Amino acid sequence: MADPTAIQPETFLLADDGSIPNNPSLPLLVYRGGIDLAGTPDPAEVIEAAFRRNGWGDMWRNGIYPFVHYHSMIHEVLGMARGGARVRFGGEQGVELDLRSGDVAVLPAGTGHQNLWATPDLLVVGAYPPEGRLDLCRGSRAEHARALKSIPRVPVPESDPVFGADGPLVTLWRR
Repeated sequence: MADPTAIQPETFLLADDGSIPNNPSLPLLVYRGGIDLAGTPDPAEVIEAAFRRNGWGDMWRNGIYPFVHYHSMIHEVLGMARGGARVRFGGEQGVELDLRSGDVAVLPAGTGHQNLWATPDLLVVGAYPPEGRLDLCRGSRAEHARALKSIPRVPVPESDPVFGADGPLVTLWRR
């Protein structure tokens, strides 16, 4: 695992676009090369072990949906195990980022995300903190109105999914 003092995340505070609320106070965090996968035969297991060690669970292995969506009642982490993808975060007016193996994106509740393009071997590991409830929102007006009320109530995790209790998330997401 990388040293938290050596890898600081890129941060993006994304605005509500009227359809995708994003998070008004917590930035999207992107750790470039946040998990060292060099030489491992099972990069997904390495990512899962890091997330598990730091208290993030309910893991899955897959890709990223090709339609914009967000979660209004829980934060999410995406660990890039294999391949790469161009992902738009924040909805139509958001930011497009190229993610590759070893990168980790931590999405605060409300953050829109959508796979725009991916390599054929893309494998992503997703996980969630222990507090919150998974929902899938696609940007309807009714969802948006409910999300504006639920997003501020989602608790800040006690632990960064990559670096634990002393990780950058704990400081950057302190309200």
